Amino acid sequence: MRILIVDDEPYLVEEIQQTLEKQQYTVDTAFDGKEAMNRMYVAPYDLILLDIMLPHKNGFEVVQELRQEKIATPVLMLTAKAGLDDRVKGLDLGADDYLAKPFSMEELLARIRALLRRSNAQISPILRVAEISLNTASREVHKDGQQLELTPKEFSILEFLLYNMNRTVSRYTMAEHVWGDEFDPLTMSNSIDVHIKNLRKKINDPQGMLIRTVRGIGYMMKENIE
Repeated sequence: MRILIVDDEPYLVEEIQQTLEKQQYTVDTAFDGKEAMNRMYVAPYDLILLDIMLPHKNGFEVVQELRQEKIATPVLMLTAKAGLDDRVKGLDLGADDYLAKPFSMEELLARIRALLRRSNAQISPILRVAEISLNTASREVHKDGQQLELTPKEFSILEFLLYNMNRTVSRYTMAEHVWGDEFDPLTMSNSIDVHIKNLRKKINDPQGMLIRTVRGIGYMMKENIE
């Protein structure tokens, strides 16, 4: 499970991160709202811990933008503001739960487990576009009922494009997500293009009608073929 912590208090972020990592969660951090949104467009998360009082873009603005972009990731708002109006506003904008500071790590973990259980029960592991279905749990891809044999990198690229349906993703962002620690910005651009070419062949998209090339930037998975 991958969790994003968004808070501008370094000591609190470090404490939460250490607690979650001891529970075997994968944790990323952001210290302002703008950085949080940038991370959300790079990789999918299972849960976001989101403070309200943030630099550049506050928590209310972040959760509102997430929902406007059809990003359904559960959001647990963490804030020193304990007033009813703030709690109601956050929930009305699309937050899933609310935890006022100060809080115990035990309570935080309980809230996280509850939200993840609820989310897992609601969200299908199947991502679809046209006649293609990708199962994030079994890591299988089918087209017209036939299983496709993709390499791990091809699968990760297709999954990343599907998570970012109708949004342009740069070659840099895609390479950083797919290659992780092996990421090398000097060599990855050409490698991405080669993998995209092979992926298009396997999903029978040689003209790039599904996986669109966005010149000078990267690629976009289009939901509707025009």
